[in-house]
Amino acid sequence: MRRWIYATPLALLLLAAQSATGPEALRYLPQSSFGRGEVINYKVHYGLFNAAEATVETSGALERLADRPCYKATVSGRTIGSFDFFLHVRDQWRAYIDTASILPLRAQRDITEKGYHKKETVDFDQIHDVADVQDHNRDNPTRTSVKVANNCLELVSGFYYLRTLNLDRMRVGETVRIPAYFDGDNFLLEVVYRGRETVETKAGTVRAFKLVPKMPNNKIFKGENAVSVYLSDDRNKIPVLFQAEMFVGSVKIDMYQYRGLKGPLNMVQ
Repeated sequence: MRRWIYATPLALLLLAAQSATGPEALRYLPQSSFGRGEVINYKVHYGLFNAAEATVETSGALERLADRPCYKATVSGRTIGSFDFFLHVRDQWRAYIDTASILPLRAQRDITEKGYHKKETVDFDQIHDVADVQDHNRDNPTRTSVKVANNCLELVSGFYYLRTLNLDRMRVGETVRIPAYFDGDNFLLEVVYRGRETVETKAGTVRAFKLVPKMPNNKIFKGENAVSVYLSDDRNKIPVLFQAEMFVGSVKIDMYQYRGLKGPLNMVQ
């Protein structure tokens, strides 16, 4: 149950349509769903147990990378209770996201999960579709260059790119695709839009859009449609709830607190 506790929920956030541009310049993707100083808190439930807590946030100030303004977005997670004794997860994922294109210019991981540790920096050249990957292993540091797809996302930037989609225009059953890079691999994620639902969260009852990613055959999830992602049906389009059915039980990631949103959530009064 170790690394997928956070890697899987984050991967689900890569649910967006391709918007290809030529290799000569970054695209321009206007959006009004998020900005600086936004914080969202989640509880991670494994069956009936509270397993972990997670926070997704943007810094209160813009950063500059490659002479371009960027949002500094951070996802952090930690196990709690008895799960902390057996797993002891302390993870931090960070991306510097270009404010104009909503593409990552840098991604960082600092992961501690019991006996496993990884610290990595990936610098994306989004014009030439290349990533410079540095593994900061104290005993054996490495640096490699990897070819990536045009307009490639990683996990954290995918969380925010998803929120730029106009979900009001999508048809129920429509599939969206996006190229992404994670942990040395390029992949294409396909997600099906399943319409609107009302969901219960610890922050209240929220009107939401439902997205279902197509999961490949694996030993963790029960079938292709085992995972559901719910985004608030409003200007913010924040993920308010994740649900996953696995061979070893069910996982729910439930929003319980938020601040700094662009607009009010579409709550059921």
